[in-house]
Amino acid sequence: MSVKIGNVTIDSKVVLGPMAGVTDLGFRTVCRELSGCYTVTEMVSAKALCYQDKKSLPLLKLGEGEHPAAAQIFGSDPACMEEAAAIAARVSGAEVIDINMGCPVPKVAQSGDGSGLMRTPELAARVVEAVVRGAGGRPVTVKFRLGWDKGSINCVEFARLMEAAGASAVAVHGRTRKQMYAGQANWDYIRLVKEAVKVPVIANGDVFSPQDAVRILRYTGADMAMIGRGAFGNPWLLQQCAAAAEGREIPPLPPLARRCETAVRQFEINAAHKGEKIACLEARRHYAWYLKGVPYAGYYKEQIAHISTMEDIYRITAGIQRDLK
Repeated sequence: MSVKIGNVTIDSKVVLGPMAGVTDLGFRTVCRELSGCYTVTEMVSAKALCYQDKKSLPLLKLGEGEHPAAAQIFGSDPACMEEAAAIAARVSGAEVIDINMGCPVPKVAQSGDGSGLMRTPELAARVVEAVVRGAGGRPVTVKFRLGWDKGSINCVEFARLMEAAGASAVAVHGRTRKQMYAGQANWDYIRLVKEAVKVPVIANGDVFSPQDAVRILRYTGADMAMIGRGAFGNPWLLQQCAAAAEGREIPPLPPLARRCETAVRQFEINAAHKGEKIACLEARRHYAWYLKGVPYAGYYKEQIAHISTMEDIYRITAGIQRDLK
């Protein structure tokens, strides 16, 4: 079931998609421990790395057992991207460098970065060539969308261009930039990309269940399935998708008490990494995700919205485990 990306072997068909503000060290660690999935860091600005921004470097830190993994950078200036690739490789120790050409956020895309590069394919190819030079022999991968909007879907030609420029794999999100995350992901275009290139293809978009993971792999012919928003507060989805993709029995969602223990572990890792204050502010959103769909959880969600210390997290968790079994 392994996949070769350049000279790197990945023993999983499942990828945790990089998501800013979500796939930090703590969350990637619990997902990886549960599923053995392939992981990618949150996206890091190449300019920030080149200007030695101290806030950006910690985003590249990998967990102790987080290998092989990819460090993701974004930008559109080839010289800066070459330098940033070398910095990201050195700081993270990642085996793969990934380029974000799919971010749809206006301040990123409209400045020509992220999915904005799909409007300038020749520049995108130069960016890939530059990152390959800076990556020091590490394989380079590219994540992109179907195109800017439905009138300019160019993912097939774009994928061929990325491959020719030196990309060792491509990940395709089945929506246009204009769609953001609305509507349904179109897997037909991912299948066309898979038919058009020789490098591995990672399929992304609307994988919310283990059955979805099996379907997207079968339908597109892709080599790996990438899980994004479906994993919010649910790292067990990665575990279930990995089992389904390998034809194993799908493990059930564990009881709420155990799910809370996993959430606490995530927050403890982040507190050690980022400091208690930042980790607890971020835990407000993550812990609420863990309780999504849990009956009568409203009382605890209100408390979660005011978390400021790890002691708050321990107290709230004890209450949940006592009252919402």
